Amino acid sequence: MEKKAIVIGAGLAGSLWSIYLAKAGYKVTVYERRKNIRDVEISAGKSINLALSTRGWKALEGAGIKQEVEEIAIPMPGRMMHSVDGELTFQPYGQEGQAIYSVSRGHLNAIMMNLAEEKGNANIFYEHKCVGVNLEEGKVTIQNTQTKEVFEDEADVVFGADGAFSSVRYKGFQKTNRFDYLQDFIDDGYKELLLPANEDGSYKLEKNALHIWPRGRFMLIALPNEDGSFTCTLFMPFEGENSFETLTTDEKVDQFFKDTFPDFYAIMPNLIENWHAHPLSSLCIIRCYPWTKGKTALLGDACHATVPFYGQGMNASFEDCTVLNDLMIKHNENWKEVFKEYQETRKKDGDALQDLSLHNYYVMRDYVADPTFLFQKKIEAKLSGKYPDEWMPLYSQVTFSHIPYSKAWEVGQKQDEIMKKAIEVHGLSDEKKIEDEALLSIRK
Repeated sequence: MEKKAIVIGAGLAGSLWSIYLAKAGYKVTVYERRKNIRDVEISAGKSINLALSTRGWKALEGAGIKQEVEEIAIPMPGRMMHSVDGELTFQPYGQEGQAIYSVSRGHLNAIMMNLAEEKGNANIFYEHKCVGVNLEEGKVTIQNTQTKEVFEDEADVVFGADGAFSSVRYKGFQKTNRFDYLQDFIDDGYKELLLPANEDGSYKLEKNALHIWPRGRFMLIALPNEDGSFTCTLFMPFEGENSFETLTTDEKVDQFFKDTFPDFYAIMPNLIENWHAHPLSSLCIIRCYPWTKGKTALLGDACHATVPFYGQGMNASFEDCTVLNDLMIKHNENWKEVFKEYQETRKKDGDALQDLSLHNYYVMRDYVADPTFLFQKKIEAKLSGKYPDEWMPLYSQVTFSHIPYSKAWEVGQKQDEIMKKAIEVHGLSDEKKIEDEALLSIRK
């Protein structure tokens, strides 16, 4: 008998999961409320460039589409720090040969949609929004937003991959008894700017790095694009001193960038025009449970949306696909068992990722220019190089391994406590004693 699956949402997670389902022999129908992204110009605006890392690459490889994505990915082996006086400091992310990869969200999404249709044989219907869902029976009610036609579809399994403000979650899960749900907007928002390439198409900044201008309570970052430009994002509070609410005039915006990010200001043309071209956006964490009910499951941002400061939102969503696919094979497509194990094992990792993401925001904006923090990271890197099986820095656990997020967070907190105690005792001079003490503590 024909096996059928419905995926709500043709974003990154929905497109990738559609490929996995099609490979497993399912006829896949995808409903996407937005217009076909491939028909519109892909530009900066409300995207935040993505940082693809080990977990994401594994999921792409498992779907057989790694090569296509490699063609648009730019390696970034470390972060380039920009001080107010223009001094540059490069901080490697991991060991030699390790890097995260900058990819355009819009370009990657377009590629994923193409691959879902071509390799996955999925049928994607754009401008079709989910207006109702029967979780137990695997039925969805869909509205064509152009014709206003409303119709029902059903499948053996239904997946809500429709983002942080998921219709499947809102129309279905949030209507059920004892569904836990938390929506938490952080105090900071973001605004994007597009730093263009030089006239000859070359990059105005070092191409193979994630650039950060840390300024304490706020920061500017920049990630490279394929065409020589950089997608730049200003993160700062909505309210208070040094906040978006204080940048009320073009003159204030201009002076703010001139004083705060002088080296960026010097190479950024049409700053004010760029400032007005892109919206001010908010950042939200979504926690909920359960993630499955009946024939329906949530994945990606629909069940564990996070803030972007660890660069793991997409990677975590892709890892959901890896986990679901492994469980689908393990349980021979007994979806009741698949769903049960999926939410029981993955929920704690979704929560841990959100804790990690907030933690790394403080690291990026507050600590990356702090001498004690940099000294600690230097010692950790040396320990990792000498004893890779005993000490792996938290960032490497999250970014360059498949260690569950929850385990990485637990071990990372333990390592941080050990390192801080050793530094407190020995100061910033005796590296050897700190190394020996940290290694002894982690072995206990």
